[in-house]
Amino acid sequence: MSTFTSVFMARRNYLCNVMFAALTLPISLAAHADATLDKIRERGKITVGVLLDGTYGSIDPQTRKPVGYSVELAESLARHLGVRLETVVVEPSTRVQFLQQGKVDALIASMQYTKERSEILSYVPTPFEEIGGSAMVRKDSGIKNWSDLRGKPVCVSQGSNYTKPLVEQYGAQAKGFKGMPEALLALRGGNCVASVHVTPGIQARLRNDAAQWRDYESPMPEQLIPSPSVIWVRKGENNVVAALDKIVQDWHRSGFLIAEGNKHDMPPSRTLLNLHEKFKATAP
Repeated sequence: MSTFTSVFMARRNYLCNVMFAALTLPISLAAHADATLDKIRERGKITVGVLLDGTYGSIDPQTRKPVGYSVELAESLARHLGVRLETVVVEPSTRVQFLQQGKVDALIASMQYTKERSEILSYVPTPFEEIGGSAMVRKDSGIKNWSDLRGKPVCVSQGSNYTKPLVEQYGAQAKGFKGMPEALLALRGGNCVASVHVTPGIQARLRNDAAQWRDYESPMPEQLIPSPSVIWVRKGENNVVAALDKIVQDWHRSGFLIAEGNKHDMPPSRTLLNLHEKFKATAP
């Protein structure tokens, strides 16, 4: 065989291997992603990222373990799957990275659905609530509507889905902080005229910490972009999505989510009540 022929065949084989790898890569990635549910069952444990912002969870001072609404939802996921639960505390600025890097299998971390998030992550299609944003402002600020924030500094959590509408729709100057506690502290320090977060978080502080927030109010007549609260997983994990979606539907069917919301002083939204009626009428 001539040198020319040998080189030609070697290059042809190389190109064929590259093309085969390119064609099979999506299949391999999909198979790897879908294998996550099997791995959860094999190791007997699901790892869930939770946000401990004082609204959806906190640290128990006695046990030093995470407790609260999001933790109890995660515990129910584990029970339904027949596995143990490991919770991992995440921040708004790190939760997506924790999921993408495999540090957690799922997120129940105050992440409402957005198109931008759905482009990089997969999510359980049945929401477990619908939440919008509210603003905390000083009573003497003169701010009564979202349009009053135009040109003014507004504190938000890093990664908040409220940043975009505040800037693009209402012309506010958004300032990002590590989380809700830090953003509210910045409001009290005069670094912004309003602090915008999930409505239950704002309401809980005005209700439960009345002395600390006696000079503040949440006056906006409507919530900012009410959106479905969903469980997030890594992109393409279709088996995990299907398994978790059945669990969320069962939560609605049984009234578990309504009971959890009432237990944690978060009255159910009209959407949650409608979902309960919808799934209560269907067989499991």
